[in-house]
Formats: sequence, structure tokens, C-alpha cells
Amino acid sequence: MGNNFTRREALLGLTASAGALLAAPATATIETHVHLFDPARVPYAPDAPYKPAAYTLEDHLKLVEAAGLAHSIIVHPEPYQDDHRYLEYCFAHEPRPGYFKGTCLFDPLREDTPSRMRALADRWPKRIAALRIHEMSMTPETGGPIRNRDMKDPRMLSCWQAVTSMGMAVQMHFIPGQAPGIRTLAEKFPQTTVILDHMGRPGQGTEEEYKEVLKLAALPRVILKYSSWGEYKGDLAQLTKRIYDAFGPERIIWGTLGNTPAEYQKQAARFEELLAFASERDRANIRGGNAQRLFFS
Repeated sequence: MGNNFTRREALLGLTASAGALLAAPATATIETHVHLFDPARVPYAPDAPYKPAAYTLEDHLKLVEAAGLAHSIIVHPEPYQDDHRYLEYCFAHEPRPGYFKGTCLFDPLREDTPSRMRALADRWPKRIAALRIHEMSMTPETGGPIRNRDMKDPRMLSCWQAVTSMGMAVQMHFIPGQAPGIRTLAEKFPQTTVILDHMGRPGQGTEEEYKEVLKLAALPRVILKYSSWGEYKGDLAQLTKRIYDAFGPERIIWGTLGNTPAEYQKQAARFEELLAFASERDRANIRGGNAQRLFFS
């Protein structure tokens, strides 16, 4: 009698658990790194460093619907330089209110950058999440496309101060050799969130330089974006574990999910494979929970 009752209790418990799982909402997935291009609607800047094929808002909305994405962060791309008209078009035509947030791109050494950032943020309250800064060379550039500005320049410090005052993050797209400069600035502004794009570009520096990227995890407001895997030619599984051990599951966000449903499915399967060592809760945080808290809370 006792054994039968225990077995019945167990079966009822399993049934209840299964029902709860079926009733629970699916874990939200957030695309934290999408570039949208529509040169027919908004032409590229004359000094655009590259001119990609179109990937329009309408194209992206097909992926949003097919993959059931909760939100997307539009990372304003270099071909548009400091012309944010297409970003603003996307905000105005989002699939539902509050779906998009975005980053902006302004020259951090221009005196009028703080006022221009503020004007854009005022037009779109709580939508501009970060200023993106490109440091893809060890040689500073004083003109041309907005990239490789000297991080030791006092105007860079003033720009970070302006970003901090507006409650925005600094999003760094950089090669590993630039990690010490990022650390210097991040330590001066400990209240500012710093987002490291594309895993800190591990394939574009030495092992010693990449160790400096991972050391940025010692700063509690530094977040690493787990994205652009295809450009890394080393042992991705090993790299994933190093990143996870350094930053932990609460300070990693997933991005660059693909431009089509098929690409997204491939990326999602690869994500699960690479992070199989982590718990489902931790994977859920990286897929979307962390980004929800960072960008939408």
C-alpha cells in the first residue's frame, strides 16, 4: 500500500512538473547586435569605410516574427557614420512599441558630440543605449571615418563624461591591443557600463593581448558580447569556456543571431552546443535575461 502510494505521488508530481513546464513562457531571446542597412532609403556616408548589401528593417522583421525575438538592439553601423536617419526610421516603424533600442556613432573627439548625442537622445527618450567607439588599430587617426581616435586625448575623457551624465553605456569595438586603454577609461568612470563587442576580437591580437581583454572582467560594470563567432579561427569551445569563467553568466550577452530564420536556427543550435556545460538558467540569461536587465529594465 505504502509503495503504491509513493509511486502514485511521484507520478502526480511528474505530471504537475510537466504541466508547469508546458505552461511556462518560453525564454526571451534578445538580439543585441543587428546592423540595419537601407541605402535606397538613406544613402551611405561619402566616407563610409565599407558599403554592404541592404539588410533592411523589413528584412529584419521577418526574422523577428519567425524567431519570436523579444527585442533587438540596432547597432548603428559605420556606413552611415554620424547620420542617424535610418536608425530613427527604424524606431518610428518598429513592430511594437518599445521593441527597439539602439546605439549611436559620433566622433568622440568633436567638441559638439555631447550636444549632438543629447539631441538624438531627447528626440528618442530612453532609446539610445550606448555610444559605440571603434578602436580597430593601434595607430590613432585624427580625421576620416569615425574610428581609431586617441583614447588618451582629453576630449575622449570629456566624451565619456558626457555619456555617463546621460546614463548611457560605452560600447567598444576594438582589437585586443586596445584593452589597457579601455581599462584606464573604465576605471575613471566606474559607474558607466562598458560593453565589449564581438568577444573582444580574440583572433586579432596576441594571446598576451587577449589576456588583457579577459582581465577587464575584474571591473564589475564591464559586459562582454558573445558574438561574431565566424571570424574566430581558433578553438571556439575553449574560448567560450575562458570567457564564461572570466565574466560569468550574468555579464555575457548574445548577439549577431543571423539575418534569416535559417541562420538563426544554426546559430541557436551552435549556442546550445558551445554552452552545454552551463545550466539552462545561465544560458537563458546569456540568450536574453542579461540584455533584458541591461537595456530594458
